[in-house]
Amino acid sequence: MAEQHDDGSAAASKHRRAAGDAFAHDTGDAITAQAVTINRPVGEVYAFFRDFTNLPTFMENVVSVDLLEDARSHWVVKAPGGGTVEWDARLTAQEANSLLEWTSEEGADVPNSGRVTFRDAGARGTVVTATIVYDPPGGIVGKVIAKMFQREPAIQARRDLRRFKQLMETGEIATPAMNLRQFEEMGL
Repeated sequence: MAEQHDDGSAAASKHRRAAGDAFAHDTGDAITAQAVTINRPVGEVYAFFRDFTNLPTFMENVVSVDLLEDARSHWVVKAPGGGTVEWDARLTAQEANSLLEWTSEEGADVPNSGRVTFRDAGARGTVVTATIVYDPPGGIVGKVIAKMFQREPAIQARRDLRRFKQLMETGEIATPAMNLRQFEEMGL
């Protein structure tokens, strides 16, 4: 019998267990998954994403990512109310041009884990799917507050993948800001 390939994300599953099966180190109570097709070769898309210092260029809430070692990094991310949250993350799996999987280390302000897959879509380019499992600070109340401030991971994942697509396909990210002051006020 031929192996079936399911294009659905773990977040779309009716069963919570599917999220746990999505990757080995699920850390958290909430899950989000988003996908985008980028009209660039899979090797180019993977290489840009794998250099984690590139991520703040298109992830609007990521202030910085510092490499600690090849498989470890320190993240600083904007939080609701003008604050920041921080954590160290380590890669738990990686396959060139195919997969990056991580988990936050002990003591993370926002415990999280996830995976990003890169699938060759032929002439269409590369399908990038990001699945994130996280523990929102403050539980359900914290998640609602994060949504109000547009800092909730499900909202951000969708926006960030759209920005990643723009950057990879055109070399720039479109913004509604008409000048530098507006750009800075928007926190972009």
